[in-house]
Order: sequence, then C-alpha cells, then structure tokens
Amino acid sequence: MRGSFLLFRIDGLSMLLILALTTFGWFTIYSTTLDNDSSTALLDLGTYHGKQLFFGLCAVAAMLLLSFVDEHLIKRYSSVSYLIGIALLLGLFVFGKTIAGSTSWYDLGPLNFQPSELMKLLTALALAKYLSDTGVSLKAGVHQFYAVLIIVVPVLLIVLQPDPGSALVYLALFLVLFREGLPLYYLAAVVFTILAFSLTLIFGLTTMLISAALLFGLYFLLRPKKQRPQLYFDLLFPALQFTVIALTPWAFNSVFKQHHRDRFSLWLGLEKNADKLLEIKQSIGYNTYQAEQAIASGRWWGKGYLQGTRTKGDFVPAQHTDYIFSSVGEEWGFVVSALVVLSFVGLLLRLIVLADRQKLAFHRIYGYGVISILFIHFTINIGMVLGMLPTIGIPLPFFSYGGSGLFFFILMCFIFLKMDANRHKTHFN
Repeated sequence: MRGSFLLFRIDGLSMLLILALTTFGWFTIYSTTLDNDSSTALLDLGTYHGKQLFFGLCAVAAMLLLSFVDEHLIKRYSSVSYLIGIALLLGLFVFGKTIAGSTSWYDLGPLNFQPSELMKLLTALALAKYLSDTGVSLKAGVHQFYAVLIIVVPVLLIVLQPDPGSALVYLALFLVLFREGLPLYYLAAVVFTILAFSLTLIFGLTTMLISAALLFGLYFLLRPKKQRPQLYFDLLFPALQFTVIALTPWAFNSVFKQHHRDRFSLWLGLEKNADKLLEIKQSIGYNTYQAEQAIASGRWWGKGYLQGTRTKGDFVPAQHTDYIFSSVGEEWGFVVSALVVLSFVGLLLRLIVLADRQKLAFHRIYGYGVISILFIHFTINIGMVLGMLPTIGIPLPFFSYGGSGLFFFILMCFIFLKMDANRHKTHFN
C-alpha cells in the first residue's frame, strides 16, 4: 500500500507546477508544429505533438512504478546505474544515429532515445551517493578529484558526439559541490577565467596583460606584511589568469571554429565593420533576431492561440525545440510569458525549500542536483531567446519538444519528490 498513498504525501505545489508547465508546453508544441504535421490525432507517433504526448504518458507510467520502489534501492544502485549510462554514451560511437551533425541518439524505429538526458539523472544520483558516503569531505583533494570526475566523464563523452550544449548542462552540478563544501576559490577561479578571456577579446592582449600586472601588483602591496605566502592566491591564481590572457588570442583564432568566433563577436560586440556585422547577424544571430521579433509582436496579451503569424510562418528556426518560448511570447503575450517565467522560478524556489528540509544527505544532495540542472536549462534557454546570452542549443524543461528530455525531466523531479514524501520513513545512511 506504500505506493498507493505516496500521491497523498507528495508536495502538491511542485507537482502542480510541473503538470502546468508540461501541459502548456504540449499545447505550444501542438501550435508550432500543426501546419507541418499531416495529422491532428493526439497520439499519432508520426507527429511532434503525438510523440511528446506519448513520452509524457510514459513518464506518468514510470512514476507509478517508481512509487513502489524503496529509496534505499535507488541509492544502492546509483553507481551501477551511472556505469550503465556511461556504457550507453560509449555505444553511441558505434550504434548512434546522427541528427544535425551530432551522434547523440539511438534509433528505436518511430522514436529516438537520447542517453545524455538519462545521464543527467544518473550523474546527479551517483554524485549524491558519493558525497553522502561516510567520510567524504570536499576539503580533501582526493574527494574533490573523484567528485569532479563523476561530472567530467559524461561531459567529455557528450562533447565528443559532438553536443557541447548538452555537455554544458552537466557543469551545473558543480553548484552542488560548492553547496556541499568545495572551497569557493575554485568558483572564483572559474569566474575570473571567463572574465579574463572575455575582457582580453574586448580590450586586447597588451591592455589586459598590463592591467593584470597592475592589479596583482596592487594586491601584493596592500596585503598584510606579516601574512604568510599562500600557494593558491600568491602563485597559482595569478599564473592561471596570466596564462588565460596570454592564450586567449591563439585559442580564439586557432581553436575556435568560425561559427564560435561569430557568436562571441556578436555577443561581445567585437565586430566593428558594419557589413561584416550584418552578415553575422543574418547567419549566427538570425534565430535570436527572429525570436525577439516574435516575442515583441505579441505585445501584452498576444495574438491568440494558433494565431501567431510568425509561428505559423516558420520564421523562427527550431521554434518547437530551443526557441519555443518565442511562440509563447507571440501567441500569449508578455503577461502569460511572465507567468511562465514566474512558474519556473516558483518551482525552483519550492524545490530548494524541499531540499533544505531533507533529513538524509543523499536526498538533499540529489535534490540540489535536480535544482541545478533545471536552473541552468531555464536560465540559458530564456537568456538565449531574449538575446541576453549567446546561442546555445539547450531546451526549455517541460516545454521544448524532445521525448527523452521530457521523460527524464519529469522522472528526475518525481524521484526527488518521492524522497521528500518519505523523508520521515527512511532509515538508511
């Protein structure tokens, strides 16, 4: 009877928000793809909306099955599941199907399966298991190494597909490491490295080398004279920043591909030639420009469901996947678009509350893994569509078309909500 009563204990607000976002997302997919699909049947697997509904129903069935699974079994088999996920990623290089230049899917006849979506769930579980084990402290270098390794291995395999957008999502799990005690100077190193790279592109190599020398020189002059030299702050951190600055021109011109350079040029305003800038906007910036125009055309209340002229005219590429929020803006306007954003924010905040009240470290850490993954998906996708961030192929959770993504987003959240519902009844360490 344990599973049958789970739904009465599960957090109602979180489930309501997930259900509302998923339902609204499905209706938006239906709207954006209706003219392209020959059938309006709800469960026609030959249509985008039919496949999305099928995977949504599969997620519901999986939730019902998982409601009868004990939490300690999820933790016990987290490491084995992680290794199975790695095997699935490796199998893509032999049996994978290539779509849009990335070998990221298994061909299952009428459906495709993307193991990188499953791997997000498995990586979050494996990381939670490792960090919750007795004696693990992220103050120790060896534990830092293994924790980072759990995240980096799938990242490397996904980058090689190549699918850098999906790989980027896994880096959100570093937020979990900082939450669990990883020294913050690692985060400072990442932030300053990104700043050093970007500012070098904007101001040039010579200016940045001189500026960095002055800043570090000022630090050494102002620090207390009696303070003992520190390996990280006095040697490693300055060396890292000078190395990044020195290598930025070479990396930008020799390592990055042309479309990567164009995206940085557009984002950072590097291109000064008007004709070249227009050419970049028409190629790399085309998607974002059309998405912005679609959102702006919706104004306050939108043009009405199924009435979006830009949506129906296929002005926005990938409008049912990465740029689906542009269709929301055109058909429903600013007010409903704002409510969608607030719903995502509300879900994230509610999950944070649930994570903080967990009695077991495994549950808390996994909860923060789910939150981190949802956060980076939501932030980057909305920022990309609004032109605030460079174009990166990351879907909007519960909204964007993609059966594997929808299935595992729902499953990932449900596993955590199940842990929360049973937080008073768990007895394992």
